[in-house]
Amino acid sequence: MVAGAGPGGMTAGLVASLEGLDVLICEKSQQVGGTGSTSAGTLWIPGNSAGEAAGFADSAEDARSYLKALVGDDGADPRRDIFLREGPGIIDDLTRRTALDFVSCGHHPDYRNNLPGAGSSGRAIIPAPFDGRLLGKDFARVRSPIDDYFLLGGMMVGKVDIERLLGRYQSMENFVHAARLVLRYLADRLRHARGTRLVMGNALVAQLYYSLKKNHVPVLFGAAFKELVVEAGRVTGAIVTTDSGSVRIGARKGVVLATGGFAHNPRFRTIFMPDPPPVHSMAVSENVGDGIEAAERAGARLDAGRARRGGLWSPVSLVRRKDGSTGLYPHILLDRAKPGLIAVNGAGRRFVNEGVSYHDFVEAMYRSNETAPTIPAWLICDAAFVRKYGLGVIHPGTRNVRKFEKSGYVIRGDRIEGLARKLNIDAGTLAQTIARHNRFAAKGVDEDFGKGETELNRFNGDPENRPNPCLAPIDSPPFIAVAVWPAEIACSAGLATNGDAQALDAGDRPVDGLYACGNDMASIMAGHYPGPGTTLGPALVFGYRAARHAARGGCETIRT
Repeated sequence: MVAGAGPGGMTAGLVASLEGLDVLICEKSQQVGGTGSTSAGTLWIPGNSAGEAAGFADSAEDARSYLKALVGDDGADPRRDIFLREGPGIIDDLTRRTALDFVSCGHHPDYRNNLPGAGSSGRAIIPAPFDGRLLGKDFARVRSPIDDYFLLGGMMVGKVDIERLLGRYQSMENFVHAARLVLRYLADRLRHARGTRLVMGNALVAQLYYSLKKNHVPVLFGAAFKELVVEAGRVTGAIVTTDSGSVRIGARKGVVLATGGFAHNPRFRTIFMPDPPPVHSMAVSENVGDGIEAAERAGARLDAGRARRGGLWSPVSLVRRKDGSTGLYPHILLDRAKPGLIAVNGAGRRFVNEGVSYHDFVEAMYRSNETAPTIPAWLICDAAFVRKYGLGVIHPGTRNVRKFEKSGYVIRGDRIEGLARKLNIDAGTLAQTIARHNRFAAKGVDEDFGKGETELNRFNGDPENRPNPCLAPIDSPPFIAVAVWPAEIACSAGLATNGDAQALDAGDRPVDGLYACGNDMASIMAGHYPGPGTTLGPALVFGYRAARHAARGGCETIRT
């Protein structure tokens, strides 16, 4: 039995089926994918075949050196070596035996690419676009991405698509690509609630779900995990609740927990998150830690690493939806590193190289918050920046931001002093901060934080902006600010496991019959973020290993 139909859980269920087991996946909601559906869908797999085929040299040894330098004292985790050694082969096996299909991200630097062993190309892979029409009526079972990842109300696009769409009149190739995207989407809307050309996390989830269907693996929807069944010291099943009441499911081979982590569990957030615990989360609402709590009651141990690193982070802005609800937009790569934007705290001072990874940006917010209010922080730019690059949910090319001002998404001021007053920031300090930044922009050197000096900065900056692709003056009124808050995109703390994803007890002994993967499993990165796909790469690898270990351990799973 697998609890949870996210990427890790579906991988475990799929592999268990391929190994000849009778499998049942129980999913609390009415859709597959969980938070993975709303993600970029990237997997960090050093030494992967797609990168090698694209001509990028890499090795597990280099990646091991990089993680040792990054993780430090938390790095003595045998699971990490297993991940580096087995990960590429596991992805190859999945692509051979299922509908999973990955392509190399090409040039995509590791997030701390100034450390020994860091890679600049080939380590990240993404799912190839998937045709949702192959799922038939079950296409509706795939959870949608966040609204702000859609164009035209329902068309998914990836990073390459965005570049082609923005440059649609710059070349015939771009124009044809953009036209095909739009025409395909318009045809889709005649039959579907959204576009069926799926990319990013939606493509990964759909590929997995399609593979499950092809292998006749059932998914029981509306089945909320409630309790583990333990007999004679072994986990032999679980109790789930459905609309028809509680159901006991026997599982001779074991139970795999993949319920999405503890994102919306107040107790665990207080224990494992930094102070103050973030009030926002990118996780889907169903992720309340029910699997982890049940495992804890069954004797499994939770692990957060040596430091208090319970989350993997992104700064988010708050978006008011048409239905009155509030959404979260993750500021991952499209605006912070671009030239002409700074981030300031409540004292009106910069506190970070704005082009660092989304995880490192939030960690800098927490460090700054110890001496000055930095939750929220403010991203500040000018009208010229918004026209060229956009800002959060505001698309490039936008000339009038008044509707975003009216909705409360941004704060606007015709002068820096006026903007400062609206932000409740000392006007003189903010003016000095911007003037100092503008001097750095003129020279092309950020003397305070080094924005534009790392390969990751330059990768997400604007190569046409010289001399520094990440620095430009902020001097074209009106001036615009958006508040950003810390939010976790994944849990780092979770159940302690061994290399086969078996849950461990307080004495580091396996809890017989119990496995964990995805966000239910304590991250092998111990709260650090080496590169794109830090969560999904291990989720698939250890979901796979859990299933293979269970398949070696006894007779088939049965339901009672």
